[in-house]
Amino acid sequence: AQQPRADIRPGPRRQSSVRVVMPVMNVLLTCAGRRNYLVRYFRQALGGRGQVFAADASPHAPALQEADAAYLVPSVDHPEYIDVLRSLCREHSVRLLLSLNDLELPVLAQHRNAFADDGTIAVVSSPAVIATCFDKWATCRWLQSKNVTAPRTFKTLADAYQALERGQIQFPLVVKPRWGTASIAIHTARDREDLELYYRVTQRELGQSMLSQVSEPDGAHAILVQEGLEGDEFGLDIVNDLDGRYVCTFVKRKLAMRAGETDRAITVASADLQCLGQRIGRALGHVGNLDCDIFVVDGTPYVLEMNPRFGGGYPFSHAAGANIPAAIVAWAAEEPVDPAWLQIRSG
Repeated sequence: AQQPRADIRPGPRRQSSVRVVMPVMNVLLTCAGRRNYLVRYFRQALGGRGQVFAADASPHAPALQEADAAYLVPSVDHPEYIDVLRSLCREHSVRLLLSLNDLELPVLAQHRNAFADDGTIAVVSSPAVIATCFDKWATCRWLQSKNVTAPRTFKTLADAYQALERGQIQFPLVVKPRWGTASIAIHTARDREDLELYYRVTQRELGQSMLSQVSEPDGAHAILVQEGLEGDEFGLDIVNDLDGRYVCTFVKRKLAMRAGETDRAITVASADLQCLGQRIGRALGHVGNLDCDIFVVDGTPYVLEMNPRFGGGYPFSHAAGANIPAAIVAWAAEEPVDPAWLQIRSG
C-alpha cells in the first residue's frame, strides 16, 4: 500500500466561543476504477471534516488520481485482500468504506462485522441480500416471491426450448451470465440459430473473463436465457439508510447505454415506479443505494436487475438535486439529514 499524499487532519472548527470538535469522517472507496465523480461527491459531502481515499488493484484507475490518498491493493480474490483493507482502515481512521464493484460485494459482506470491530462502517448489505442480487436466477425468484414482475427466465437451454414450443415465450431472447457484471457476455438471439450460437459464445466468454471463478459453483447452470423485452427502460436509485430502512426512490428514463452503464438519461416523476421502489426497498432491506433496472412494457414494469451499490446512473440523480453521499455521511455521524438531499427535479 502506498503512503497517502496528504496528512490526515480534522476539518476546520466552527467559529464559536465553545470549542466544537467535529469527528473525523474519512472515506475509502474500494475498486474505485473510473468513479471519479464519487470521489468529488464525497469530498463535497465531508466539507473539510475528513478525506476521501481510493483503492484499486490497477495503478491506472482514474479515480486514484483525484483522491486525497491512493492505495494499490491486491485483487479482490487474493487471500490477503480483506486484511490489507482492514489495515488501511485502522491506520488511516477510515469511518466509511464503500465498494463500487459487484465482484467485491460478496467478499465485503462476509467481513462487514470485522470492519465494524475496527470502527469502520462498511456500507454493504448482508450476505443474503448480496447473494440474492448477484445471482440473477435468485433475483428472479425473489421478485416472484414478492409479486414483482420479472422477465421469464430459464436456467437451461432445454427449458427455454420447451417454453418456446409451448408458446410461453418468443424471440427475441437474451442470453446472459447468471452471475454477471458490466454487461459482460450478454447477447440477444433473434431465432433458434442465434440462440444456439450465442449460448456457445457466452460459455466461451465466461471461461475467458473475470466471471469464470464466480460461475464455478454451478457451472452447468451459469448461463440464463431470458425473454427479451421491448419498451421504455428506466433506472431506479432505491435508497435505504445504514440500518436497511427505506428512505426514497429516484427515477430516470434511460436514453442510451455504454459498457453496461447509463450514458444518457432524463429524470422523471413517476408515482408508480417510486411505489415499486418503496416495495423493493422495504422487502429487500439493503444498505445504501440499490441500482435497479426496469423495463416498462404496455404499462407493466418488469424488474431486470438489482445492484446493491452506487450504479452508473446515480450521477443523473445527483445532478438533479439528490445528495446520497451527504446523507450517508450524516447517517454515519448520527446527524440530521437535509430533506433536500432526498429529492430530485424531474426533467
